Amino acid sequence: MRLALLIAAALAVLILAGLGANTARHWAGLVGPTEAPALRRAEVAPFWSVMAPFPGAAETGGAVLLSGCDGVHDNMDFWADRLAAQGYRALILDSHRPRGLDRFEAWRLVCAGQALPGAERAGDLAVALADPALLQGGRVVLGASHGGWTAMEFLRLALTGQAPPGLGSWPSDPARLLRGLDGIILLYPYCGLLNGADEGDWNAAPPILMILAAEDRITSAPACEEMADRLRGRGARIRVEVLPGADHGFDQRERSALSPLSFDAALRERTDREVEEFLESLN
Repeated sequence: MRLALLIAAALAVLILAGLGANTARHWAGLVGPTEAPALRRAEVAPFWSVMAPFPGAAETGGAVLLSGCDGVHDNMDFWADRLAAQGYRALILDSHRPRGLDRFEAWRLVCAGQALPGAERAGDLAVALADPALLQGGRVVLGASHGGWTAMEFLRLALTGQAPPGLGSWPSDPARLLRGLDGIILLYPYCGLLNGADEGDWNAAPPILMILAAEDRITSAPACEEMADRLRGRGARIRVEVLPGADHGFDQRERSALSPLSFDAALRERTDREVEEFLESLN
């Protein structure tokens, strides 16, 4: 019995050490072999979902939507619908299915910071934004939670000229990609230790709307407010709205059986108004 307990304890230590090493590896930007942008596009494009602008809506441009760490859920459909109603061709970018990440693996690996960190996922966003066939005219990005982290990492990498980890090069000139962006919408993004966005000169970044949940139990709203302040010091144009009483993922109906979070229609409606006003301010 004593030997079995010792073996179990040793295994637990090894697992924790492995998890810590994996987190440190992602924090350092080390993700293994790189691939050409054309190959990344070939891998992820079959899983894109595109919603055309509503009939009668004046075509505004393109929008890329990035889900949270647990993959694409109904909130992405909602925001794609709202953007299409305002004339955007909305592309929901699924980073999970191309990598074979099911719901369990998403929670176990992506949400735990062990796989697909925001900087690596920024390569998916780069190849989508560089695709002229899908995204004509002005472009916006909407990222929720892990998707917001990804959008912030994309901006940092494009502003500093660093290729996203895992990509051998940019699919297009990063300065050109930045010039094509009208605005960024961040819904309750992750702003913790692994978020490396606080780097470089942000004067060339597009306007940013950051919407935070005051009672967020998954990510830290105060950490995002602090990061927004630091990025303003680097030249960023960021407007922060903190929703009183809101928890993480308030705009998402679909939940896992054990999730403590809940959907809030009133808060989603308020956020919809904030997003609409932000988009109107870009024109």
